[in-house]
Amino acid sequence: MSQPVQPPNPPQQPYGGQPADGNPYANQQAGNPYAGQQGQQPGNPYAGQQQGAPTGNPFAGQQGQQPGQFGGSPFPPAPPAARNQVGLGVLAGLGAAIVAAILYGVLAGSIEREVGYAAIGVGFLVGFAASKVGGANPAVLGSAAVFSLAAVFLGQLVGMSMILADGLGVGFSEVFFDHFGDVIDIWKEEADFMTYLFLLLGPVAAFGGARRAG
Repeated sequence: MSQPVQPPNPPQQPYGGQPADGNPYANQQAGNPYAGQQGQQPGNPYAGQQQGAPTGNPFAGQQGQQPGQFGGSPFPPAPPAARNQVGLGVLAGLGAAIVAAILYGVLAGSIEREVGYAAIGVGFLVGFAASKVGGANPAVLGSAAVFSLAAVFLGQLVGMSMILADGLGVGFSEVFFDHFGDVIDIWKEEADFMTYLFLLLGPVAAFGGARRAG
């Protein structure tokens, strides 16, 4: 009596999986190193990486760059004028006033009278020197006017001291320095309209000298 024939064993799957739709590799995960990456295109290992659109600017991704760092004028703006320019103008006016006062006094003492043109020259010299150094700054012009007035007044005192020293037969320094208060009292007694007019000519001429210097 014959034995029943056993059906042949089904073919073993090489990796223990079950066939699916005739594809013996449908469930294999270990053979594909990129199988777990979502949204990855076949054949492109970098498909999952986000890339920005190329702009042609290699520094487009740098953060914190100051606007206009490389733009605008390559040179810094010119610095403003130095503040000590005004001070130098005032000092120049003061120096010119001292020199002009001495010259004016020597002239007035030599001819024993005042000259209007000399007072104008004092103011013009002071205003020209101050404005030439310090510019047309209001402080420079104001100081030049004050210095001119003082220079004419000092010149009148120098001239009067020279006349008094010559009449008394003493030295100029003795009259001007040792009896300066007496010289001022005599000036007040002798002052007239022309004396005050010459005082005013100095500041007026100072503005003219400053305008000429500018």
